[in-house]
Amino acid sequence: MSSDQPDAHPAPAVAPPSLDTDPATVETIVHVLRHGEVHNPNGILYGRLPGFSLSVTGRAQAAAVARSLADHDISMVIASPLQRAQETAAPIAAAHDLTIRTDENLIEAGNTFEGLRVSVGDGALRKPRHWWKLRDPFTPSWGEPYLQIAHRMLAAVNKARVDGAGTEVVLVSHQLPVWTLRRFLSGQRLWHDPRSRQCSLASLTSLVYHGDTLVDIVYSEPAGASDPAVHGA
Repeated sequence: MSSDQPDAHPAPAVAPPSLDTDPATVETIVHVLRHGEVHNPNGILYGRLPGFSLSVTGRAQAAAVARSLADHDISMVIASPLQRAQETAAPIAAAHDLTIRTDENLIEAGNTFEGLRVSVGDGALRKPRHWWKLRDPFTPSWGEPYLQIAHRMLAAVNKARVDGAGTEVVLVSHQLPVWTLRRFLSGQRLWHDPRSRQCSLASLTSLVYHGDTLVDIVYSEPAGASDPAVHGA
């Protein structure tokens, strides 16, 4: 069902349904977009902290995604409440004369290392007092359970799919929630090596539905690739 490599073509587009179309075959696409690069000079895991905006590069990435979706039938743009997601959503909403909606289910994953430096060999991970938090990589013990992330993301997707039936909807979220959702929908185990994530900055994970049945997952990078090790965003 899922494409392993980035789509070299623009994100898939939906043809408007005719009046006599069977509801079970109406095609709806929910594009789940990771936000663009964030201005983070101190290199901390900012998580749900307020005040982290897009960098100059991040704004350019958001604009690139907006251009790639300019000729699509976008009926709604819905974003995480965090500033970087709202700023990524803005040019897409403006291009389609839409108001950004906010859905708390799209927010970044909770993490007990929020506000700290967590690069390998640096910062908090070198301090023994934090090692207890790493005891269980499967749930995980340091943050919001993967299954909880998957369920809330799926709730956001399903609501958008119903409300935007027969059109395309853009949901703006964060790397771990987007990747967890994709693994859940693909039937893969949720715990994973963060370095293996296929979820570049400003990438689209497009969920194609016929009626309420998911028929394809298409991954694309309209703003180009980025290092998968840049996570926690």
